[in-house]
Amino acid sequence: MLKNYFKIAWRNLFKHKVLSVINIAGLALGMAGAVLLIMNIQYEASVDQFHAKKDHIYKVYNKLVVNGRMEAWNVTSASMAPALKKDYPEIKEAIRVAGTGKLLSYGDKKLDVGGNYVDPAFLGMFSFPLVKGSAETSLKDIHSIVITEELAKKIFGDEDPMNKIIRADNADNFTVTGILKDLPYNTEFRFEYLLPWDFLKSKGVEYPSWDNNYLTTYAELFPTADITALNNKVADVILRNTDKDQKAKAFLYPFTQEHLRNHFENGKAVGGRINNQYMLGVLALIILLIACINFMNLSTAHSEKRAKEVGVRKVMGAFKRALVAQFISESILLSFIAGILAFIVVQLLVPAFSSLAHVHLMIPYSSVVFWLLAIGFILFTGILAGSYPAFYLSSFKPVKVLKGVLKNGNALVTPRKVLVVFQFVLSIFLINFTILFQKQIDHTQNREIGYVKENLIFHPATQDLQKNYALVKNELLSSGTATAVCQSSTTVTRERGSISGLKWEGMDEKANVAFGLLNTNADFIKTNGLKLLAGRDIDIAAYPTDTTGCVINESAVKVMGFTDPVGKTIKDEDVNWKIVGVVKDFLIGPADQQMEPVLIRGSNENNFINIRLNSNNPPLQNLQSATAILRKYNPNYLTEYQFADADYAFKFKEAKSAATLINGFAFIAIFISCMGLFGLSVYMAANRKKEIGIRKVLGSSIAGVTTLLAKDFVKLVVIAICIASPLAWLFMNSFLQHFSYRTNISGWIFFATGFIAIFIALITVSFEAIKAAVANPVNGLRME
Repeated sequence: MLKNYFKIAWRNLFKHKVLSVINIAGLALGMAGAVLLIMNIQYEASVDQFHAKKDHIYKVYNKLVVNGRMEAWNVTSASMAPALKKDYPEIKEAIRVAGTGKLLSYGDKKLDVGGNYVDPAFLGMFSFPLVKGSAETSLKDIHSIVITEELAKKIFGDEDPMNKIIRADNADNFTVTGILKDLPYNTEFRFEYLLPWDFLKSKGVEYPSWDNNYLTTYAELFPTADITALNNKVADVILRNTDKDQKAKAFLYPFTQEHLRNHFENGKAVGGRINNQYMLGVLALIILLIACINFMNLSTAHSEKRAKEVGVRKVMGAFKRALVAQFISESILLSFIAGILAFIVVQLLVPAFSSLAHVHLMIPYSSVVFWLLAIGFILFTGILAGSYPAFYLSSFKPVKVLKGVLKNGNALVTPRKVLVVFQFVLSIFLINFTILFQKQIDHTQNREIGYVKENLIFHPATQDLQKNYALVKNELLSSGTATAVCQSSTTVTRERGSISGLKWEGMDEKANVAFGLLNTNADFIKTNGLKLLAGRDIDIAAYPTDTTGCVINESAVKVMGFTDPVGKTIKDEDVNWKIVGVVKDFLIGPADQQMEPVLIRGSNENNFINIRLNSNNPPLQNLQSATAILRKYNPNYLTEYQFADADYAFKFKEAKSAATLINGFAFIAIFISCMGLFGLSVYMAANRKKEIGIRKVLGSSIAGVTTLLAKDFVKLVVIAICIASPLAWLFMNSFLQHFSYRTNISGWIFFATGFIAIFIALITVSFEAIKAAVANPVNGLRME
């Protein structure tokens, strides 16, 4: 019986070619889009889930009331890990991880690569297998280094790296004691080498102060540990190890949750990347639903062609369940063909999608589970798409069918009309959201940032450059390559540090304000293009007391409540910082956040050289000249620039990728809807050939006939607009609450979306409507 069903389905496939092509293409596109999105969701859910001990590993967080809100952050002091391991028996191991970048040299090869300082237990806690070496002993010696296979290939080629000497920053020698298998793509850890924490300690740069939060701490618990009880115990670990007033509380957060649920409000996890995955999941469901609705609509529209078949089968004794099984099997056959096409489309699009979404997707051909899931997905789609048509067609009354009496579909409300409206509600909702999302990106990208990013570059302040800084600055300026040069602890484009717990005259004693923190020695305002509102810039050479001087921004003035801030003092433990200047607000944090208070302190300990290139020179000439000067005084290091405009653009990289993805899949959803609308218009025109012929004979114009055929669809789209618009407004209003600096929901978005939807519908149905209107009326009148 099943074989017979598929034979009939195969014959119908070729008998009704237009219907089959539209159904298969629509399902294939819908399935391909849904599969790509599901693969992305699966990839994100797999990040760092391969570690054998993942269920017992926790990341240490701090939380503290800052700016009137409970804030949580996942960087800690270097003293946190030893204290946890020493004082809490529930904790089996605690380790520190701090990122670093070094110039690694071997022979004539030099590579500037990133790595981590870690405690020796790192390789035992996390599942990064060693190809050579021992996880227990590879990092015991302070001059040992563990490198990845990829880095080993870059440095040593085909030589055996074990026990070879690598020189770091032209100063320290490290012996290769282990080779790590290259890190998998689905991990948040990104390093090419590991160095022992004790080496950092031996150099006197461990910075163990409990107030200095700059590294990540991980704790491995014994399986019997109660995390709730332990969190209650470790909350006061900082307070018990210091004698200072206002201190953060610590807590342990599951490592398995860190990637997807790392956004905190009031000290509690409320989401993060998981929200994006929910959105992509809904988008996948919408695309698949639209494709299935197409199938339902076209199948029921074609019902009159198969009504007599159903009637004859029922008269011959066929049960309804047998007819349902037949039509479901036809749907499954089409779904399998569409699934094969979808598989080809996915294979072709995976590289581009991976690049766009910044993930690494691969189709696991060798996995039995994958093939079982793929077959299950195709069956699910086939049953979902074919369920309504199957029950609809099998419910025909044989007496009415054989007499030629069928419902004509001209009722005010029919299932087909409801499905078309629902389909376009989803499409219009997506159009609204894509426009708003792009508007939010444009709003943040075009905001006033407070500094001039054009012609501004940064270079790491290496040991040689710091030693020769006065000569470098003088030559850059005297050669006309630069108009201003300064040193700073970080670049103006990125927020790398903050400070809280400051005191000042007249402040609320209960307040705790966080300030973005930068250090400089001179000319920071001029070099970065900030606007000075009062006082002057930091200049330690001209004003030696500026080592305890600072410049604040407008937002800092507001929270401090000063009317004339220049000359006022800010107390930071044992240091009194004297305000020497005020600048206009500038953006150092995420682009979708409001301006925050910033403190620029005077200091000679800085990590970057900031160079304002001369805008009167060609950009290439400036870079060549600057490169020559830096290499002259920095011969043992690589010359690598950071560009301020590129740094600022990087803030939008993730948002722009998300916008491109949403736009692309929204287009797929709309295109599938249009395919269904086109298919319906084809059958509508075919079923009304006789009516069109009579109207034309009686004098109707081509425009009149076209309008007659198109208006019913336009009515449905208008209904969909009326339903989708308020739903879209509610969702978009909720979505925008996630941004501190956000755009508004303009009315033109809904008008533009409505116009786009109607225009698309008209273009889609007008082709077949015009074709029917210009046809010879004799052909239609000959039908019977």
